[in-house]
Amino acid sequence: MPSIPKQIIIRGGAQLQGSVHAPPSKSHTHRALIAASLSAEKSKITNPSLSEDAAATIGAITAYGAKVGLQDGSFIVVGVDHIETPADVVSCGESASTARFVTPILAHAEGISVVTGGASLRERPMQPLLDAMRQLGVTCHSARNDGHIPLILFGRTYKGGKAKIAGDVSSQFISGLLFSAPLGPHPTLIEVNTSLESKPYARMTIEVLRCHGIEVDANADLTRFTINGTQTARAHDHVIEGDYSSAAFMFAAAAVTGSKIRVSGLKTSGSIQGDSEVLSILGDMGIDVQTGRESVRVQPRRLQATEIDATDHPDLVLPLAVMACHAQGTTKITNAERLRVKESDRLAALSSELGKMGAKIRETEDGLEITGVPFLKGARVNSHGDHRIAMACAVAALAAKGTTTLDGAPCVAKSYPRFFEDLKSLGGDISGRK
Repeated sequence: MPSIPKQIIIRGGAQLQGSVHAPPSKSHTHRALIAASLSAEKSKITNPSLSEDAAATIGAITAYGAKVGLQDGSFIVVGVDHIETPADVVSCGESASTARFVTPILAHAEGISVVTGGASLRERPMQPLLDAMRQLGVTCHSARNDGHIPLILFGRTYKGGKAKIAGDVSSQFISGLLFSAPLGPHPTLIEVNTSLESKPYARMTIEVLRCHGIEVDANADLTRFTINGTQTARAHDHVIEGDYSSAAFMFAAAAVTGSKIRVSGLKTSGSIQGDSEVLSILGDMGIDVQTGRESVRVQPRRLQATEIDATDHPDLVLPLAVMACHAQGTTKITNAERLRVKESDRLAALSSELGKMGAKIRETEDGLEITGVPFLKGARVNSHGDHRIAMACAVAALAAKGTTTLDGAPCVAKSYPRFFEDLKSLGGDISGRK
């Protein structure tokens, strides 16, 4: 993994050109690792994400007995036939996906497990998951009794039955329950008592589980799931797709600098990722999008404002917001309130940092309103310790007049370790300061 300076200096006005390879999908990698860990046979995961979040998931599944090796760039996973009690606390770093997927699984260990993580993760909500697990018989507690990690789990208390859970906080809670339910002694019924947001991520979980022979019965709108207990996962070899949520920042970089670039390694037909919807949104904003079998070329025209419903695509809000700063008219982003409980309050952070650069941006209750301006200006901005805020600020800086200093740059390693290297390879004027 490349070493990333604490401070990045970006000189605006560069014209980009060339091609980059999309990093592997972090979301797909998480799910492949978890599902493979539940099979006692050997599975191979080709083209995995090597991000910090993926490393956190590897640490968590090895804590309950799975074995993971790296061979010729692929993960070789030998899972478990029973969940072992971790010998130490399970640290999930800053990965909410890891914490929310692994916590329900640890309810099947024999002893007591403790799940913890970094400072940012300790502020992420976990209460809906704890409440649902308790409905399924699990004895579990928030150590500080505040609905956040550290969490304490008493093993072998999962009984199954029926659980109701809200779907408008995080679909990761649903995915965690889907990973855990097949290990239970009895069937599990999960009812989502609000509309489920980020549905594509739940669909990804179901598809990955089915690859391992685990059956999940779900209704069309993903508000009711039935999973039989005592299911045995089989081995399956995965090829991880290129990540659309990361590639979207490269598309945005091309858009705001008026550049033509190519991003390879993307599945352009039948992708498992809901964020592939970015290609359609790019078209709505005036980008000429050309898809090949495994690549996307983008060539900007005049950017146009649009309306963006972030219900199923919250991670796309950040690169699209940067594009909106340069678009003719006012872009309205709605149904994005979940961005307030990510690594940062992303709506507030975007408004603050892009505002420093001269963006005309206003927070609403559930999103943003952004009116395009003739240009942004260089400024000193801060990542708020959030990888997607850091990437959004860097993309905005590429087209700004003057020089931008980005503090807190290393957080991009959470999802896209080569982000700054890729921008430089396209012609970005980027340097670092330790």
